[in-house]
Amino acid sequence: MNQDQIEKHSTTQSVVLHLLPGILVGCFFLLARQPVLNMGYPSVIALILAYALILIPVELGYLFYQGKKKTGRFTLQGIISYRNSIPWWQYLIWVFVIFIAVGAIITLLKPVDAFLQERLFFWIPDINYGLDGYYSRKTLIVTYSLCLLFVAFLAPLVEELYFRGYLLPRMKGMFAPLLHSFLFAVQHVLEPWMIITRTLGFLPILFGVKKKNIYIGIIVHILCNTVMLITGIAFIVKMT
Repeated sequence: MNQDQIEKHSTTQSVVLHLLPGILVGCFFLLARQPVLNMGYPSVIALILAYALILIPVELGYLFYQGKKKTGRFTLQGIISYRNSIPWWQYLIWVFVIFIAVGAIITLLKPVDAFLQERLFFWIPDINYGLDGYYSRKTLIVTYSLCLLFVAFLAPLVEELYFRGYLLPRMKGMFAPLLHSFLFAVQHVLEPWMIITRTLGFLPILFGVKKKNIYIGIIVHILCNTVMLITGIAFIVKMT
């Protein structure tokens, strides 16, 4: 897709389209959290439900709606940018380099996250992943199976299509990538203490924009979310 032919969004439109899905997800989580806990599951299940019922349908639905407006049929063709192919060996190199860069930034900024959470956002409930010893092995197997499907795979896939493949190319100005990364961080309304970390941590993923290849970012995002679940999977394996 020729980037020069893409109609740019106004600043207000960009902000709304960036933030609205996250706000809806946050509201759903807060409403579903207690019922999920009452059913005997950790609160991350409420987040999974928010992804399944809000984030994925809203973001993917909006993209297909735009495809329908443009082509007359429900498609992502002509809607998603940065789909140029690159040699397979470049995927190995750039995914590895960017994944390490993202991991390093996130690790270095963990003290900042902890400080902000303790001092400013202590009133926001944590997302409980069920590793506090209160849940059975069967419950955690169900929980982490759903986490792998929605948190590690489907949500980052759809987010990359929506944020990097659709919204970013339609932003104006030389600072668009930085603003985009900031808005992407802000829309994670359930973890506002990570705004700085996510803003800086996900900037390396935008390298795929330079290569005009969205698939690099998709792979890295999925890897990052999968690594987050390794502790939980190891915890389940050790349970008797």
